[in-house]
Amino acid sequence: MVNKKVLGIILGGGQGSRLYPLTESRSKPAVPIAGKYRLVDIPISNCIHSEIKRMFVLTQFNSASLNKHIKNTYNFSIFSDAFVDILAAEQTPENKTWFQGTADAVRQCLPHFLAHDFEYALILSGDQLYQMDFNDMVSAHIKSKAAISIATLPVNAKDATSFGILKTDSKNVINSFIEKPATELLPDWKSDVTSEMKNQGREYLASMGIYIFNRDLLVKLLENTETIDFGKEIIPGAINDHKVLSYQYEGYWTDIGNIDSFYEANLGLTDDVPKFNLFDGNKSVLTRARILPPSKISGTTLEKTMVAEGGIINASRIENSVIGIRARIGKGTTVANSYIMGNSKFQTLDQINNCIKNNQPYNGIGDRCYINHAIVDKNCKIGNDVRINGGKHLDDQEHENYVVKDGIVVIKAGATIPHGFTI
Repeated sequence: MVNKKVLGIILGGGQGSRLYPLTESRSKPAVPIAGKYRLVDIPISNCIHSEIKRMFVLTQFNSASLNKHIKNTYNFSIFSDAFVDILAAEQTPENKTWFQGTADAVRQCLPHFLAHDFEYALILSGDQLYQMDFNDMVSAHIKSKAAISIATLPVNAKDATSFGILKTDSKNVINSFIEKPATELLPDWKSDVTSEMKNQGREYLASMGIYIFNRDLLVKLLENTETIDFGKEIIPGAINDHKVLSYQYEGYWTDIGNIDSFYEANLGLTDDVPKFNLFDGNKSVLTRARILPPSKISGTTLEKTMVAEGGIINASRIENSVIGIRARIGKGTTVANSYIMGNSKFQTLDQINNCIKNNQPYNGIGDRCYINHAIVDKNCKIGNDVRINGGKHLDDQEHENYVVKDGIVVIKAGATIPHGFTI
């Protein structure tokens, strides 16, 4: 079977500063998405559905919660060779530095990869949202006898300036590459795309940061070199000397590496027909199986809202929002255009009553609150009569308990917002 020859390598990314404060105490792949999943579940699920069941996740920052999630989630039969293993940056006699970039991370971990039998390395990013069957890409790579394959996405002129843009010949072989081209250069970088893509003005092939390398070539390109990045160094350098294939993908894909794109990707899931389909049984996102009760909702008007399990919802109205696991929302509260991540554990009635007795907020969102255009991270305690109204009228700023980025108010994990507070 072809996919027995493929090893999955998922790049967890660096410090994740663009996703701060969501990455203040966790790595990017461990950031909760869609109320009940983690970002790392996306590439792992895509691999498992593609029968690629040997995976390494490379990370170096705040990896404790990621380790715990993977340990509690991806358990395979003892009679199977399937695994999902974490590889954190480690000092060795040969190398005393942390990962310096994508290629450097793979180079430092090569000894771990080469201990396994594989012919092709599938290299993925840990901070993208998409549903992709890698079988077609692997088959196209083998059939064309390519040395490297790159998944490419047709984009429009506005988006093209933010990506590495590729040009191909009639056989989808890449013959040139430019990193984030200036607008005036774009006319020379149009590619042949399907008529549907052309009608949408998506005529530029952008690298998705998804690569297939032949094993021997990967070793050759990384060993005894000082290159640190695939997109900026390895790929441009390989185009002239090796057959590099473009595998064109036309489905939904987004890089959710910053707060704005993360926010839009989550709220996009509440659309009547979302671009990312969580309800496709053949492409389901796999995650930790929690033993939680159904959510209990009382007196609440729900409009375009997803509610995960374990919640106790007494709000007046929730619209265009994602409500995460074990969320608690009080009476008379309105939540709009927001992602509420929920809680890691339930509070007991005694704990809640003790908070009420001492006039302190308890886990969740209190009574008579208004939350709009916000991300509320895990385990926050938001008091009664709190008003959080995000939007473009707010300047970027950081405070002890919250951050504002691009008009989105992000309440930090574990923060306590006192009764009557206004943002």
